[in-house]
Amino acid sequence: MGLMTILRKNRQKEKEMRLLMLGLDNAGKTTILKRINGEPIDTISPTLGFNIKTLFHHNYKLNIWDVGGQKSLRSYWRNYFEQTEGVVWVVDSVDYQRLEDCRRELHALLKEERLVGASLLVFANKQDIQGALSNSELVNALKLNDIQTHSWLILPCSAVTGENLLKGLDWIVSDIASRIYMYE
Repeated sequence: MGLMTILRKNRQKEKEMRLLMLGLDNAGKTTILKRINGEPIDTISPTLGFNIKTLFHHNYKLNIWDVGGQKSLRSYWRNYFEQTEGVVWVVDSVDYQRLEDCRRELHALLKEERLVGASLLVFANKQDIQGALSNSELVNALKLNDIQTHSWLILPCSAVTGENLLKGLDWIVSDIASRIYMYE
């Protein structure tokens, strides 16, 4: 019995998933996490480090790591990659000026060996703001169709209104479960 078999059996008992929520600063990562968790979102400051929330969704225990996206913190992202099954990449859909930076960071992230095979959910956040880029515009700008190494989905969302947040969570949990808990 190999190590992966032992780990997979262990995970099947626990039904636990580790998600990493990343993106550039001010994309709305913490607001999304708080909204999903039912917490107030009226006062949110920049994340200087990380937040961890554990919640239950469709009989799975989700450990969601929300890591700050400031340029000075991005080099520390790799400290959180171990045992991550899913990445939630949050994009500010109205921040046109930093789309190239967003694309570059995302594609560099997906080359990381410890994230091989991780499911990728791209939340196109701030869709409630006029002038937000559409899904197709973001797919092109972020070159998402070039991603062949990860199962991915992009969803327009709003951290403020909660639009599509649970739909995204449903998708990533289902995608991870289809790989890890395949015998259920």
